[in-house]
Amino acid sequence: MKPDQSNIDRWLAARKKQREGRTESILLNGLINGERTALGQAITLIESSNLTDQKQAQQLLQALPVAQKLAKRIGITGVPGVGKSTFIENFGLLLVEAGYKVAVLAIDPSSSRTGGSILGDKTRMERLSQHPNVFIRPTAAGRTLGGVAKNTREAIALCEAAGYDIILIETVGVGQSETLVHGMVDCFLLLMLAGAGDELQGIKRGIMELADLIVINKADGTNEAAAKAARAEYAAAIHVFGQRPDYWTPRVLCASGLTGSGLQSLWEQIESFFVQLAANGHLSQKRQEQELQLFEHLLNDFLQQQFFANPLNQEKCRALRKEITKGQLLAYEAMAAFLGASSEIN
Repeated sequence: MKPDQSNIDRWLAARKKQREGRTESILLNGLINGERTALGQAITLIESSNLTDQKQAQQLLQALPVAQKLAKRIGITGVPGVGKSTFIENFGLLLVEAGYKVAVLAIDPSSSRTGGSILGDKTRMERLSQHPNVFIRPTAAGRTLGGVAKNTREAIALCEAAGYDIILIETVGVGQSETLVHGMVDCFLLLMLAGAGDELQGIKRGIMELADLIVINKADGTNEAAAKAARAEYAAAIHVFGQRPDYWTPRVLCASGLTGSGLQSLWEQIESFFVQLAANGHLSQKRQEQELQLFEHLLNDFLQQQFFANPLNQEKCRALRKEITKGQLLAYEAMAAFLGASSEIN
């Protein structure tokens, strides 16, 4: 007797659901136990574009327990050649030696053609990556900063669930990524160099205004005097910005990522920052604003997915893109045509 195909399909679907549930449970338990392998697998899951993986990722995120304590989220950016990798490695080593668990999420520039990562973070931070209380992960930017925001925010939540005390988020220091990272961290560090001509050139005023601390890196050897001069120049520059809503006055420090000098003083200033903002309520306010921003991102993603689930909407969008590239339509005209067509389709 030939088996009923519908029964086979139901059995296969049940087995698949069972496997997915088991995978989620294993990952969740691994995360709660602080297993680095489970954390890496969970981040891979949230970054996947596979629909089944996306569903599992959302189930995993929703199942995360409320963190017993909030991790300190610290963003680090800087001009090209400032030495972020060496700085983060030695700063991270200082933190783990003080007893902290440290995660490093590097927002990684990716090839616009292939979407592939061009930075090898574990290679750049070899000593730090070998420490048992350290987790290092590049978050590939791909083609959209929106995708980076979503993936990085979710990766932060996973790191907190895994019990990491401090999460360092490195940006590539170009374009919009600084603003993006500032919107998901508590404290924002800007690394600068001395002795490069006009100290205030090459960095936008807006980026300086985002910084909670400015660090003149590579303040060692023959460069030490120039670093101190640059420190004075930046300290004078930030005073023109006026008082901030959180009442924190940005500090300017000299440090050497290579020798480690100044890193302990930097950490003490970061701790002072957290104490002050926790006391005046601005730290919790910032977290609430970030949660609201995350909700808006998730809502936009959901609405976009729902809308483009209709193949007719996808087809119309593809056709309009072709007309734009051929010069037959302007963007606003294409949008008007798209809205008109979609109202009829839906």
